[in-house]
Order: sequence, then C-alpha cells, then structure tokens
Amino acid sequence: MGDVSEDRATISVMEEHHGLLSKAIGDEKIARESRIYSYEKSFNGFVARLLPQEAERLSEDENVVSVFPNTIRKLHTTRSWDFLGMTKTIKRSQLERNIIVAVLDTGIYVGSPSFNDKGFGPPPAKWKGKCDTGRNFTGCNNKVIGARYYNLDNAADPDRDSISPADTDGHGTHTSSTAAGATVNGASLYGLAKGKARGGVPSARIAMYKVCWNGGCTDMDLLAAFDDAIHDRVDVISVSIGGSPRSFLDDPIAIGSFHAMKKGILTSCSAGNDGPYPGTVQNVAPWILTVAATSSDRKFETALKLGNGNTVSGISVNTFSPRKKMYPLTNGAQAANTTANNYGNVSACDYGTLSKDKVKGKIVYCLGSASQDYFIKLLGGAGTIMALDEPSDIAFTSLISATSVLAKQGIKIDRYINSTKNPQAVIFKTKTVNTTAPFLASFSSRGPQTINLNILKPDIAAPGLDILAAYSQLISITGERTDNRIAPFNIISGTSMACPHVSAAAAYVKSFHPDWSPAAIKSALMTTATPLKIKPEDAELGSGSGQINPRRAAHPGLVYDITMSSYISFLCKEGYNDTNIGKLIGGKKKHTCSSFKPAQGTDGLNYPSMHTQLNVTASRISAVFYRTVTHVGFGNSVYKAIVTSPKGLSVQVLPSTLKFNKLHQQKSFKVVVKGGPMKNGTQILSALLEWNDSRHSVKSPILLYKPIPLSG
Repeated sequence: MGDVSEDRATISVMEEHHGLLSKAIGDEKIARESRIYSYEKSFNGFVARLLPQEAERLSEDENVVSVFPNTIRKLHTTRSWDFLGMTKTIKRSQLERNIIVAVLDTGIYVGSPSFNDKGFGPPPAKWKGKCDTGRNFTGCNNKVIGARYYNLDNAADPDRDSISPADTDGHGTHTSSTAAGATVNGASLYGLAKGKARGGVPSARIAMYKVCWNGGCTDMDLLAAFDDAIHDRVDVISVSIGGSPRSFLDDPIAIGSFHAMKKGILTSCSAGNDGPYPGTVQNVAPWILTVAATSSDRKFETALKLGNGNTVSGISVNTFSPRKKMYPLTNGAQAANTTANNYGNVSACDYGTLSKDKVKGKIVYCLGSASQDYFIKLLGGAGTIMALDEPSDIAFTSLISATSVLAKQGIKIDRYINSTKNPQAVIFKTKTVNTTAPFLASFSSRGPQTINLNILKPDIAAPGLDILAAYSQLISITGERTDNRIAPFNIISGTSMACPHVSAAAAYVKSFHPDWSPAAIKSALMTTATPLKIKPEDAELGSGSGQINPRRAAHPGLVYDITMSSYISFLCKEGYNDTNIGKLIGGKKKHTCSSFKPAQGTDGLNYPSMHTQLNVTASRISAVFYRTVTHVGFGNSVYKAIVTSPKGLSVQVLPSTLKFNKLHQQKSFKVVVKGGPMKNGTQILSALLEWNDSRHSVKSPILLYKPIPLSG
C-alpha cells in the first residue's frame, strides 16, 4: 500500500487494513481472522489469507498499489578480499565501526570466531533494532548487534529449523562473515585454503534478519524484514535470495529495496545461479545493485592415481586423506545389483542400481555428477570418481573421498577398469592451486533481463566461486545428517557468496562518504570496476561493468546520481499509473506522473551503464542515452570522453569534454549510438565510454542485444 503516512498512529494503520479486508471479504469477523501481519514501520501493507475473488476485489481499491501471492524464494547458494585489493593494510575510515550491514538470510551462528566482539564498543547510537532469543541462540554482542527471525506463515520445520535467529543451514553465517566478519588467523576447512579470514568491512556491525527456513524464504517474511531493517537504521542491506523476476510492484525484494532507497539505504542482491543460460538474471529493479559471481585467483584440484601409475587431476573439495596406498576400483556396470528390479542407470550409479557387496571398501567410477558420493557412502564405498558431462568450475564438498574428472579422462579410467584383473586407485586430499582470474562463474545468471529491456543486469561481479568463510556449527559442512564433520569455516560457491562482497564494498565506500545516496555509491562501484581478464562473448551480459575494485570506488571522480523523482519518472515511462506512483511515494501531497519531469532517451534513467534490447525485426541500430555526472573529486578537472566501439557501430558523445571547477558540480551529456543491421548470428555489440581526467577513469559499458528470431 505504498508509504506510511508520518501522521498516522499504529492502530489506525491496522484498522485501515481491517477495513479494506472487510470490504473485500464481506464479513468483518472473517476479515479479522484472515489478516496474518501488518507492515507499518517503513511502508504500508499487510498479509492475509484470501480467496482469488477477494484478492481481485482488494486490488481494485484505490488505496492499494498491488496485490500478489506469497511465494517461496530460494537462497543463491578469504583471500577473495586480498584478490580484490582489500588487504589488511588498506586505508579505512574511522566511521566504519558505525556502519551496520543488514543481512537477510538463514540466521547466524554468533559463536563463530568471525563474530568475536573483542575491541568493539557499544552499538552505534542510531541503532534501533533488537535481538531475539530462542533455541540455540542466547543473544547478540557488540559485533552482531541485532538478530530477528520471521516465521509468519509457520514455514519453519521444527525437526530441521531452530525457531530463533540461530543458523541451522550455514548460509547466513557464511554471507555475514564474508561481508563484515572480524579477522581470524589460521582459518581453513580441514587445512584447505589456510590463511586469514576476514570480512570486507571487519570493523562494521552486523544485523541478521532470518527470513529463510529449511523450505525456503517466503515473500511475507522478506517484506517484514525489510520493514524492520529500514526502521532499525541500517546502512546497507545484503540479500542473497531470489526468485523469478516479476513486475516491480509485485516483487517483495523490489518493493522493500525501493523503500530502503528512499531512506538512503542501498540494497545489494545476488543475480541467481541459473547460468550460463541467457535471460536468467534475477533481482533486476534499477535501484538494486545486482551481483554476478566470478572466480578468485585460486581453485581446488583433487588428484587421483591409478594402479598403472597414471595420475588424473579432478575438481572437488575433498577433506579426506587416504589411509591406504591403493584401494580396489570398480565401475557401476561391474558393481551392478543384478537381483533387484530397478530402472536407474547403473553406469551413473543411480540409487538402488548397485550391490553393497560389490561396492564396500572400493572406489567406484560413475558417469555424470549427481551426488553419487551419497549413494556410495550408504553402501560402504571408499570413494567415488565422477565423470562430468561438460567442464565445471564448481568444486563441491564430498561426503566421502571423491573427485570429478572430465569425460575424456573418465573414458581412460573406465578402459583401465575393464582391461585390468585387479584395478586399483587412490584419491588424494584436495590441494589449492593458482589460476588466471577473474572469469565469470558458469552458474552465474546472465542477462538480458526480462522486466525492463533498457537496463543492463547484472550490474557488477564479485568472487563467488569456492569462498572460504565462517559456518554454523549447528550443521555439518555438507548439510547431510550422515556427515559428522562440523567446522568453523566452510568453502561454498554461488552468487550468494558474491553478493556480500559487494555489500561490504558498498559499506566501505559509505564509510568515506556517509552523505552519498545509494545511487552514487552504486555508480562509484560500477564505474571503477575491473573488466574480466577472461572474457566470453556474453561477458557484459553476465558481469555488467566488471569485477568490483573497492579501493578505486572510494574515489571515483564522477558519479551518476539518481534521485527518487528520477526513479518515479522512469516508472512512469515504463507504464506504471498515477495511482500506483502516488501510493508508492506516500505523503499528503498528491503525486501523478505529470508532476515529474518526463524521462528522456532510450532508457529514461541516469544509469551508470547503457543498454537496449533491439526488436527482432530492427533493421538499424538507433539509441540515445542522456546522462548527468556529479563531480566528487577536488579542484579543477577536465574530463575527456574516450570511446571504444566495434566496427560498424557509431558512438558519439556530446559534448566530448566536461570541465569542473567545484565539488558537486554537475554536467550533462548525451550518447548517440547508431549502426546498420547486425550481422546474422550476432546478438551482442559491446562498446565502452570512458571519462578520463588523467587521475580518474570513469567507465560505462554500452551494450546492444538483439534476440535471435524464433524459427517457424
């Protein structure tokens, strides 16, 4: 229902909700019983159980911005900071200790060494939050200053979940410590990736808002957390959760982050783990900072040795050291359970296809990579070798000794098994090796986005592959009950891991510039990002402006700022009506689209990147982008435009020189993009605009995308 009017008492908000429900349902008693929760601190709204026709009647009321069903969303499941240039000796602002990073996730394990509050003073005076207690959670400290949990629809599973802020999943502890964990010496996962673990802003405070349970994360819980976090006066909100993109006014993360933006709070969200397929990016509202996942400069390799002396390098996180020099080796076909009637693929070691007698004590070679380690462990196997269908960059933690190898290597292993009387092998413990980086993680969701065709998403990228960070000791490192390994740190991958890197980078920039708007901080991070070293054809569609460079982002030179009125003009251009716009803004004054300056250009927003999706039938390329930059450097500066563009694409910047003589001075320019038809088979044309004053390089990708026409 949009914003909360400042002159309204809490009781009147709830009574208004009851009145609306009574009108929609037609029965006051049922209406009161149907309401589950009211949002009343930072925005106006409620959750209720309704029949479809009641929801329809409610949506027709002039006081209602939108009505949408409560859906379940999913998680987008130390050295990374050194790799990003955020070394221990980096210059830090004294204000960092007053920065509060809100994390919406699975809860937190406060007993982790990453959340030790030694040396921390009391919470910042602005803090208005609280600390819930409950099962496995006795309270907060001066590092983790707040912890709440939300279970509005009783989605928690009492058998698997602690009904408290405690983390019985591990995900929330990992993301929180990545963002703002304290420095811990000698951190590792059973000796792997050993070194110092620390968050990007180790002096900052953490506030946990537990919205995810064993079954997922509901929209109603997410909105309740946003409502509280905004009211609690946090500085940055980190959300490693997503779902299918929806209209901005039907998307709880878009709605919550919009109200956060109005209060000066930037929301950073993960882009999703549905890559490498195009059009899969999530959390695409333009006021959200959408984060893709890249690699750091290390990877995990797990070698194996065959009885014939040949060695093969695979990928996994294998914490087990071999106890024998060699183990018997078999494959699915030779270990088949011939007495059972099953329909699984025995070569892939599907559940129920193998004989316990033929597996026990042996390493088993299986086609594909689908949790065969779980089945082999149940049968008493010593290990498993999995043959990947295609190359993978993700190292999964195995339940027993295991490694995944390329298909061509798998063929050689299978041939050895079938041609040897007593085949043997041994799988070694995983080792860390250096690698060229960064590259875009294969799982990281790609653009183009499907909600707004002229805003490039993801915005930016950060390490999300094989990240070591703190973990909950209320669950095993694999989450499986058959696994007895409990550890203070764990290595996991996902855009979930990339998101808190960017949340911390935003907090770092804000600690130097507490008066900057969310859009200015976002611009600073995007325009100073580092292009990927290994660039696939869809690089910008997957990584936006590139990999974050927090040190440079603290001093960007110029920023592309966006006011709330600019976002409203953008929404008007996108077709949102006057009623919805007015309710979204709130206040006594009546707002309509005619109250705002019309959005200009192809995209209608002062965005740090420039993008458009061309019509399938477009014969020529034509786009214009209007931009305004704000000078945030000191002294006189003259910036000159440098354009890099492919053959056949004209990119003209008018004017091509911008002169500044004072802080916060603004200058406007336009970028005119023209070209002939794209060649057959070409979907992406990528250019770059750089404003340079010899001290600062302010970069904006320019990306044109044309979908392939559907045949037939």
